[in-house]
Formats: sequence, structure tokens, C-alpha cells
Amino acid sequence: MKARDIMADNLITVGPKTTIQEIAKILVENRISGVPVVGTDGKLLGIVSEGDLLHKEVVPRIPDALNILGAIVYYNGLKQYNEDFRKMIAFSAEEIMTEKVIVVDEDVDISEVGKLMIEHHIKRIPVIKAGNLVGMISRTDMIRTLIE
Repeated sequence: MKARDIMADNLITVGPKTTIQEIAKILVENRISGVPVVGTDGKLLGIVSEGDLLHKEVVPRIPDALNILGAIVYYNGLKQYNEDFRKMIAFSAEEIMTEKVIVVDEDVDISEVGKLMIEHHIKRIPVIKAGNLVGMISRTDMIRTLIE
């Protein structure tokens, strides 16, 4: 089976200027855990997940640091701290979304989709065709194939 055979194609998407409040409402009302952010040209820009929204309620994780002769030297977690802080102060999809999204082509075998989900600890993978978002595969879609 290919990605196109099991993907959901009746997608709920948001634009880059969609507010965080609107995104939260969309996730709750549609009982979904993430939503793709799509440009006017149909290109996938990123994804906003429940995890991204949690950053609005959590203090950024403090990076590990050493104090050497009065100077603070960060040696672990500074990148994560900056990312947490960026998401904490965000107001719109483009400010809070995860931009580096793992995607698959519609012709990819579903075994590869499952492998990516496991390796990267992700719950959903966007499906693209010629660079445009055409579908989404969730863990539930993958498990449904076991039943059928």
C-alpha cells in the first residue's frame, strides 16, 4: 500500500497569520492533535501541534551552564531554550509552528511512513505531491490498515 491509499485528504489547515487562540479552538473542536500551516499557494509551511501550544503555558527549559570566573558559559540546551522562548511569546501560526516537518510523497510505501513515525516520535505525517499538501497520515490511519 502507498501513502495515497490511506491518507486523509479532507484536511483542516490554517494560514500563517491564524492566531493561536483560533488554532487551539480548531484542535479542540475537531478533536485533532495538530494542524498543517499552508500558504496561499498550497505549499506546506509547517505544523502546529498540541505540543507547540503547550509552550504558551510553560516556562522555557533553562539550558545547562557553567559559571567560570563570573562568566556564564552555556554548554547544553541553549538552542532548546531559544526555541521554547520563541514559541512562548508567539501570537500566530507562523511564529509558533514547527517548520522542519517530515513529509512523504504520496507514492511512498506505508512501511516507510510507519518507520518515520517510530524513528522521529511523531503522530502525523503530511503527504505531498509536487510540493503541495495533499493529505495527512496519522497513527490511527496506520493502525486502521492492520484491521483491514
